[in-house]
Amino acid sequence: MTDYATLFRLDGRHAVVVGAGSGIGREAALALAAQGARVTAADRDLAAASETVALGNRDLGAATETGADGNHLTAYQLDVLDEQAITTAARELGDVDVLVFTAATNVRKRILDYTGEEFDRVVALNLRASFDLIRAFGGPMAARGRGSIVGFSSIRATTVEAGQSVYAATKAGLVQLLRTAAAELGPNGVRVNAIAPGVVETPLTAQIKENKAWYDAYAQKGALGRWATPDELAGAVVYLASDASTFVTGSVLHVDGGWTAVDGRFDPPN
Repeated sequence: MTDYATLFRLDGRHAVVVGAGSGIGREAALALAAQGARVTAADRDLAAASETVALGNRDLGAATETGADGNHLTAYQLDVLDEQAITTAARELGDVDVLVFTAATNVRKRILDYTGEEFDRVVALNLRASFDLIRAFGGPMAARGRGSIVGFSSIRATTVEAGQSVYAATKAGLVQLLRTAAAELGPNGVRVNAIAPGVVETPLTAQIKENKAWYDAYAQKGALGRWATPDELAGAVVYLASDASTFVTGSVLHVDGGWTAVDGRFDPPN
C-alpha cells in the first residue's frame, strides 16, 4: 500500500542540480534537499554553488558541507560547455538518482540580425549541453534500472514572439530530445520529463524587468497577472523527482501562470 505521507520524500537519493548557483536551479536544489535528498549543487560558478550549499545546510541545520551525518548539499564546479567535464562529473559523483538541469542563455535578436557566433552560443548551452548531460548521466541510471531526469524547456517551445527565434528553437528541440530519451530509457526504469516555465524573475530576464512597460505586458499575458519567482518552480521539480510521479515520463509540465492557456492581452467587452 502506498504511503502517501512520504510520497514526495527523497530520503536516500542523490540529486544533481546543474545550474544550482542561482535562480530556479538554486531553489530546486534547496527544495530537493528539504525533501531528504543528498544534493550536489553544480554550477560553472563555484562560489555561487557554494552559496546555495551554505543556504541549504543552514536551513537544514547541517554543521558542515560534507560528511555522513545527514548533511544534504555539496558544491561542485561544472562547465557544461565542456563535454569532457560532464563525463568526468558523471564518473566522480557516483550513483545519481535525479538529474535536474536549468542552465540556459538567450540572445534577443531578430533572425536577420543574428550572427552565426550567437546562434552557436545559444545552441551550445541550451541544446548541446543538455544532450551531453542526458548521455553522461542517463547511461548509468539505465544500468542501475532507475532514475529521473528533469530538463527545463520554456513556454517559448510552443509560443513565440519576435526576437526569440534561436532560443525558442532550442527549447522546442529540448522537449523532443527529452521525449526521445524517455522512449529510449523508459524500459530501463528511467523517467525523463521537461518543465516549461513562463516568465520568471531570474538573471536571464533581468533585461525585461528593467523595462517597466515590457515587464507589465508580460505580467498581464498570463491568467494570474504576474511573474513567477524561482521558488514557484521548485514544487514541480520535487514532483518529477519523487515517487509522486512514478508513471510520468515524456511529459512537459507547464508552470506558466496560465500563459499558454490565455489567448492574447485584450479583455473583450461583455
